[in-house]
Amino acid sequence: MAEVTRVAVVGAGAMGSQIAMLAALAGCETTVVDIDEQRIDAALAKVRESVARSIERGRLDAEQVEAALSRLSSSTDLASAVEDADFVIEAIVEDLDAKRALFAQLGAFAPANAILATNSSSIVSSRLADVPSPGRVCNMHFFNPALVMQLVEVVGGTHTSQATVDSAVRLAERMGKTPVVVKQEVFGFIANRIVGAIFDEAIALLEAGVATAEEIDTAVTKGLGHPVGPFALLDMTGIDVNVGIKKLEAQETQDASRGPSQTLLDLEAAGRLGKKSGRGFYEYGAR
Repeated sequence: MAEVTRVAVVGAGAMGSQIAMLAALAGCETTVVDIDEQRIDAALAKVRESVARSIERGRLDAEQVEAALSRLSSSTDLASAVEDADFVIEAIVEDLDAKRALFAQLGAFAPANAILATNSSSIVSSRLADVPSPGRVCNMHFFNPALVMQLVEVVGGTHTSQATVDSAVRLAERMGKTPVVVKQEVFGFIANRIVGAIFDEAIALLEAGVATAEEIDTAVTKGLGHPVGPFALLDMTGIDVNVGIKKLEAQETQDASRGPSQTLLDLEAAGRLGKKSGRGFYEYGAR
């Protein structure tokens, strides 16, 4: 199994830009790709701020960061950005049609032996593997913020080769992460499946009038030792994001009961989307 030396990350959002920085820190020549040059510039500026803080706190070495930044480039031309990549990581919007369209392009533009990974937390790679040599397609799910969070879930479907899984695991380890191999394509994989169950139970308790959102969050943080309670976490990730995930869960599992709760739907309809809108389960001030 050849060592990965050239990585392309498609999507310059918060996740994509941080994954690209991780690849550069791991010694790979890395290109972050997006259709919007201003988005790339803004995302990479935030990444530089993040690594500067890590240097100040002694988590990263200044020379190491400088060398990594010299290996990090950007492009708005997908074809040229992936034409010599060993490993491509997709980190665009969580939309099946958009991802399928992108993977069709990657199948045409990237080398035939390049691994094609999706960072999706909910769309399994078998839905994206209609490309030449589907054995090279997998999920490589990083957690937000990718520069900080330790876990990477590597998921292979029945189409995925063992060599692809092994290569994704090795790259995650080079990035300083702890990879976990998920052996079956299940909705939510491991971590999000567990936290999703916590969200569902917390909302059920709230809707039944057992306790307030604040009391449930306090029970989870003080009693179970979680750093953040479920309702605060829902506000952090975005109510609309969670509604979308629950709708996708119901669709993918063909189980309508796993769709979004009425509480989430009501909050979304009211524009109470969490921290980003200033109100969700909690109030955060005007945005």
